[in-house]
Amino acid sequence: MSRRKKKHEHVNHERWLVSYADFITLLFAFFVVLYSSSQVDKRKMMQVAAAIQGGFQQMGVFSVSTGPDAQAKAAPAPNPGPPSFPRVINDLAPPGAHPKGDVPLSQIRNQLETALSEEIAKHQVEMRLAPDGLVVSLREVGFFKSGDAQPLPGAEKVLTHVADVLGKAGFQIRVEGHTDDIPINNSHYHSNWELSTARATQVVLMMVKQCGFQPERISVAGYAQYHPVAVNTTEEGRRRNRRIDLVVIAATPAAPETPAETSSAAH
Repeated sequence: MSRRKKKHEHVNHERWLVSYADFITLLFAFFVVLYSSSQVDKRKMMQVAAAIQGGFQQMGVFSVSTGPDAQAKAAPAPNPGPPSFPRVINDLAPPGAHPKGDVPLSQIRNQLETALSEEIAKHQVEMRLAPDGLVVSLREVGFFKSGDAQPLPGAEKVLTHVADVLGKAGFQIRVEGHTDDIPINNSHYHSNWELSTARATQVVLMMVKQCGFQPERISVAGYAQYHPVAVNTTEEGRRRNRRIDLVVIAATPAAPETPAETSSAAH
């Protein structure tokens, strides 16, 4: 009886290539899907942009242009940002802290003192340094009737001088209304808040409409009796507190003056 020879099974050592090929195929398919998704999103964005542009053209916002510069013409102009103003600096700032092009407070003060010398001599105007900048105080006695917000005829002359000095250089100012602590209640104003704000507003309107000061460079505030510069226990102190302050905004904090320095400047 003859013996059958057992056949030895052949071991395939390359079977790992099948799994590797499957992995590569799946990886390829994954990247194809990612690429397709990105292309679809880009096409959708282009379709939305075209639809928006078509809508604006139908409304007449954009004119239709087919030239090579159409895209450049349709692009919105860049935002120029807020206007830049020359800065008023405090002369007492540390050396080297003043950038080029800044104007010292002393120069502005000298120009205003020259222009307003007559009103300063009459004690209708006084100047002082405050943390915000240079303050030009217009006392009530020369500019308003008691309890009224309508400027007196001589106010326009003073405000024109101020507008000429500050407007040519492009300075920003804040007009502040102040009163004493005596309550007011008449047919026009029921509180010092209303009176102080109304007076400051009238000064702003006069500077803009009659003196030609640029409106974007001026602001208004009313403080009633809560920012006094003198005591309200004396008549002189109350007279000083009833005022309009024109604050020339400083880029660096100014050192406040002592009462002695302020009074000497007023005289």
